[in-house]
Amino acid sequence: MKIFSWNVNGLRAVIRKGEFQAFIDKYQPDVLCLQETKAKQGQAEIDLPDYEEFWNSADRPGYAGTAIFVKTNIRWNLISMHPHIRFHLIDKYGDLGREGRVLTAEFDEFFLVSHYTPNAKDDLSRLTIRQKWDQAFLDYVKELHKQKPVIFCGDLNVAHQEIDLARPKDNVGKHGFTDEERASFQNYLDAGFVDVFRKLHGDEPNQYTWWTFRANARARNVGWRIDYFLASKDIAKRITKAEIHPEQMGSDHCPISIEISS
Repeated sequence: MKIFSWNVNGLRAVIRKGEFQAFIDKYQPDVLCLQETKAKQGQAEIDLPDYEEFWNSADRPGYAGTAIFVKTNIRWNLISMHPHIRFHLIDKYGDLGREGRVLTAEFDEFFLVSHYTPNAKDDLSRLTIRQKWDQAFLDYVKELHKQKPVIFCGDLNVAHQEIDLARPKDNVGKHGFTDEERASFQNYLDAGFVDVFRKLHGDEPNQYTWWTFRANARARNVGWRIDYFLASKDIAKRITKAEIHPEQMGSDHCPISIEISS
């Protein structure tokens, strides 16, 4: 089973560039988790007859949002979708809960969650709310794990370790590399979830998933690894491959993928 995750930074824009269909044709994912769709279902011109589409869009037009596309013939049966955030983030944290940042698919053997973590912003004005979000999301996936294994993926908006960004010393304390955000990521690992890429690739350097549009950063590979697959230990044992696909253009993020053995 091939699962891909991609922050498309506007699905309609990626489609207009011709990159989305090219991506589907090349990789043929069994399941595709999207973040930052910036669209509601029906607003993007998608022609994928072999897939079912599930969306959790933001109330605010052209902002945030997640989606999961599932091939109709995949080996693991799709049981149900959970587009609403079970830990009641709307009640706790206001508008963040209306930004379509979490979408969960339940399969026979595991839950799969597409997740778009709030950005702390350049001035760190959203750092406190970001920390509360991280804790609430951790509580959520721990609750799911009580039922069956969990895989969650997406743009987590943090580089966990110095190896996960090209210029760590220049970015200490900046959004995406604050002590608080890095500690929140560590909390996932401490709770028993596995950073699948690092499990399979160790300390392989220069592996990034996001590059600023400025200063020709992508061509020079001055990037950050902020897109992840994390998995419960029991299902992580069955993940045989984890890859980053920087060759795929269309967004400032590139897709990432895993393969799970049957």
